[in-house]
Amino acid sequence: MTEPARKGRLLVVDDEVELMTALCESLGDEGFEAAGFSAPAAGLDALGRGEFDVLLSDLMMPGTDGIQLLKQALQIAPNLVGVIMTGQGSIQTAVEAMKAGAFDYVLKPFRLQQVLPVLDRAMEVRRLRLENLRLKRYVERLTYESPRYQMVGNSPALRKVLHLVEKVSGTDATVLVRGPSGTGKELIARALHGNSPRRDKPLVTVNCATLQESLLESELFGHEKGSFTGADRAKAGLFEVAEGGTLFVDEVAEMSPALQAKLLRVLENGHYRRVGSTQERTADVRIVAATNKPLEAEQKAGRFREDLFFRLNVIAVDLPALKDRREDVPLLVEHFLRTRQIGAVPLRVEPSALAALVRYDWPGNVRELANVIERGQILAEGSVLTLDDLPEGLHGIVTPTDEAVVTAPDAIETVERQHIREVLKRHGRNKVQAAKALGVSRRTLYRLLDKYALDGKAADKPQA
Repeated sequence: MTEPARKGRLLVVDDEVELMTALCESLGDEGFEAAGFSAPAAGLDALGRGEFDVLLSDLMMPGTDGIQLLKQALQIAPNLVGVIMTGQGSIQTAVEAMKAGAFDYVLKPFRLQQVLPVLDRAMEVRRLRLENLRLKRYVERLTYESPRYQMVGNSPALRKVLHLVEKVSGTDATVLVRGPSGTGKELIARALHGNSPRRDKPLVTVNCATLQESLLESELFGHEKGSFTGADRAKAGLFEVAEGGTLFVDEVAEMSPALQAKLLRVLENGHYRRVGSTQERTADVRIVAATNKPLEAEQKAGRFREDLFFRLNVIAVDLPALKDRREDVPLLVEHFLRTRQIGAVPLRVEPSALAALVRYDWPGNVRELANVIERGQILAEGSVLTLDDLPEGLHGIVTPTDEAVVTAPDAIETVERQHIREVLKRHGRNKVQAAKALGVSRRTLYRLLDKYALDGKAADKPQA
């Protein structure tokens, strides 16, 4: 008979030896790898020697109860998921278990089929914790040129972006950064360069929307003396200036078809010519391009070359709008107050002002938020940035509930709850579409709905 697939490693601790042994055997038949111990100390020793996913512990045991055991276990393995077994099914017991860090509890006596769904949910939580830890480590490995110029946030959408940046930065792959204006496309280019083997060479930036075609060609490729009126001397182009480093081509969709062809040639074989020259030159430059336009639509309209699009789109980094990662707003506010401080002492933000900042849709994205925080600091009369210090367009979007609940410790969870509610409403309470928009699995969405006491019918109702 084929052995069941391993679903997770369980540490089972119960002083009732016969029950513990039978439970471990049954869980083994269900595909789990279960190690059982009748003494809490022996269970902790096992946890110190090996990795477990879930602790399934009895509440009442001699010496150390299950809650104390869980607290000690989480000190050894912080990402362990705890489930308490108890014959004392009271609200107080549940509250104490949750305060200790338990994910759930099950009442004794129980049937195996009652505990299996709990363990499946616990394993999903364990997977999410490890995924968050992995992404956090990726993000922490990124270095920035200064605290002022870095991507700030802890939302799933931003962590996904930074995970991709961390993976790609060590290569020479061409990267296309896409996203609305003000979302931080140049910061991504800086992060890609600053975490690459080219970091000691130049990072050169050109914005295609700010120069006429003839000037942009000369800026990129250089020109020879006398090649056009006013060219009284030869000039090196940005490909030469960026040699060995990175060239960030911003607003690449604004480039003319003729220049697109020349950029494509550099991408394909590294060759180019200065304006007015017949001499071939070779560039060793990594290209990072950016646009706020949908290049697929530009390509179909005949304004952007299909072959250049495919050549640029080797790796696509899609930056979300700020309204799609509202949970990052409190962190961004704190960041701007610290790195763009005006005055001797950093200001703090009153709850109603923070609530307004979170609920606003930010058409100008992070750039607009930074400007609003700078304006607020200038207008603030004391040590607190208030709602009156913000633009009038933000005044009418705060409810009394927002003012009451948006405080520093709870801001992120409050924003996440509101964001989930709004996404559900926007997608007609379709949980499949909402999960996709949130960048999470359906199982994770259901967990979040349970966590915040939301469901598809009530998701768009204001909370009392």
